[in-house]
Amino acid sequence: MALTLHRSLTRLSAACLSVGLAAIVAGCASSTPKDITADWSPNRIYQEAKDEQAAGNFEKASALFDKLEGRAAGTPLAQQAQLDKAYAQYKSGEPALAMATLTRFLRLHPASTATDYALYLQGLVNFNDNLGLFGSLSAQDLSERDQKAAKDSFESFRELTTRFPDSRYSKDARLRMTYIVNSLAQSEVHVARHYYTRGVYLAAINRAQQAIGQFKDTPAIEEATFILMRSYDALGMTDLRDDVQRVIDANYPNSRFANESLKKTKSWWSLW
Repeated sequence: MALTLHRSLTRLSAACLSVGLAAIVAGCASSTPKDITADWSPNRIYQEAKDEQAAGNFEKASALFDKLEGRAAGTPLAQQAQLDKAYAQYKSGEPALAMATLTRFLRLHPASTATDYALYLQGLVNFNDNLGLFGSLSAQDLSERDQKAAKDSFESFRELTTRFPDSRYSKDARLRMTYIVNSLAQSEVHVARHYYTRGVYLAAINRAQQAIGQFKDTPAIEEATFILMRSYDALGMTDLRDDVQRVIDANYPNSRFANESLKKTKSWWSLW
């Protein structure tokens, strides 16, 4: 009798377990989010995505554009959705995702009439990610940041202005290229100043010469020339110091660096 009771309890436990698992599975199935776009046309998805984007809901817009890209695959609308998705990703603070989307677009659609916009947006993503002048300004000097994104941004803008000189985006791209070059020059000068103020004069000379050689006609070259002259002076290299002094007298007769210590000075971009 005890054995029969044990078997009955075992069967009952198994039955309860099966019912419990079925309930859990049913609960999970019922909690799966319903795709509200299932019956929407591609045009409706696009319009809803644009409305979310206009309202500043970039994450929702990105998700809708992603859905549209798959739903309208092989059509011009899918290409447009891909570009709009990249913009929404950029605006929602996901530059890596935006760059991946744009890279894929340029690879899949090399002859697209929107290639100029894709290159412009590619440059813009890296520009704002690294420099941030046209977004929110940080207390950190722009020239003190890692310059890889700035260089990548410059290359995208350079390709845009070279391949599509008459594009509606080329004028702004050229302005940003000028800004990037100035920033890269200031980055070199920042390093040269760092070495000079710590008494590492040979290193200061090397970085100042590098800035002068690579970034002619940029605002930062004035300070680089003074760093070069003062580093030569600190090392007792009087002939070289006097040569640079003559360049300073000819090119920067009223320079603000003439009587200033080479500590951190006002950022050049605040004067631009």
